[in-house]
Amino acid sequence: MLALSVIIGLLSGVAATLLKNLTHFVEHKSKSWLLGDHSSEMTYLLPLGGIMLTMLFVKYLLKQDIGHGISKILFAISKRKGHLKAHNTWSSMLASSLTVGLGGSVGLEAPIVLTGSSIGSNIGHMLRLNYKSVVLLVGCGAAGAIAGIFKAPIAALIFCFEVLMLDLTAWSMVPLLLSSVTAAIVSYFLLGEQVVFAFTISEPFAMHNLPFYILLGIFTGLISLYFTRMNNLVEHTMGRIKHGLVRTLTGGLLLSVLIFLMPHLFGEGYTTLRSLLTGNSTALFNGTLIEGIIGNNAYYIVIAFLLLIFFKV
Repeated sequence: MLALSVIIGLLSGVAATLLKNLTHFVEHKSKSWLLGDHSSEMTYLLPLGGIMLTMLFVKYLLKQDIGHGISKILFAISKRKGHLKAHNTWSSMLASSLTVGLGGSVGLEAPIVLTGSSIGSNIGHMLRLNYKSVVLLVGCGAAGAIAGIFKAPIAALIFCFEVLMLDLTAWSMVPLLLSSVTAAIVSYFLLGEQVVFAFTISEPFAMHNLPFYILLGIFTGLISLYFTRMNNLVEHTMGRIKHGLVRTLTGGLLLSVLIFLMPHLFGEGYTTLRSLLTGNSTALFNGTLIEGIIGNNAYYIVIAFLLLIFFKV
């Protein structure tokens, strides 16, 4: 089991690296080839094309529903003896690279977790392991995927115990840790030492700041609840549109309009977050219709944050 966890971590780390590079390649080439000199002004047109290409890929090439990443894994663990279809080892990577690379306002976390989990699941079933071992390998794949894309093996371990609800025992912890560390090492080797968010804490911990941390936790918890419920509402509303092409065009056009008004909704959004972490709060207004009109005013920055949170769903 330990050897398998290392192998799965290796494959998950390679998959995470491949997904990030493929997504950045699609984004870079689409802007340079399709838009040329107008890439900065016409970026909002790309998401519609990305959603259309993803729809065509799923409907006519894959001919199977990819589904939601995390919920698909949980369903496989509870109802399908941990079995995930073989195409999940690559289909989510390809579809998400098209969607996100062309500006879809989503992240790569769920697709890569599904990819890693599918790698573990298919290896477990190929070796005819029992249910408990297969589920553990599914967790190893998920841990490796998270560690590979964020270079955070401990966070990947916690993710498996909290989200996938795996048993917190030495039997499960050691393989999960091996898988996540292996994937992180692979990611460091292939992508370098640069992390997603680089920052330093220059001030010591102060007890009097604890209430602010508590308020921040409450606020982010409410945002998570809003995100989940709004996502379900939008999915239910769009599901009423029975014609697939009309539904795709509607969603793509709405997203393009939002990105035209708020360019930072384009793609994952990590570039904006990195700018904010370096103290460049005016980056929120770059590329907007009000760029240069509004100065570094705290109230406007807070309003921009709230609008970004509201529409990012």
